[in-house]
Amino acid sequence: MRGVTMKKGEPVDRALKRLKTKLDAEGILEEIRRRRAFETPTDRFKRKLRTASKRNKLRWRFSTDKPTLILDEAVD
Repeated sequence: MRGVTMKKGEPVDRALKRLKTKLDAEGILEEIRRRRAFETPTDRFKRKLRTASKRNKLRWRFSTDKPTLILDEAVD
């Protein structure tokens, strides 16, 4: 079980925010939301396609070997 230790004099809201960001970074909140209801195999496949698409977009966006457009300057 994940948790945070409260510091002396720290407000509860601040500790809850730290806990939520930690859980969000580890993907636990997303998994809990996903497991609330039954997910059919088709829905699971579609969700995985969406996440793969997002991952590939980011990978392409930050890749260094992007294809470049070469224009001829000598147009008659």
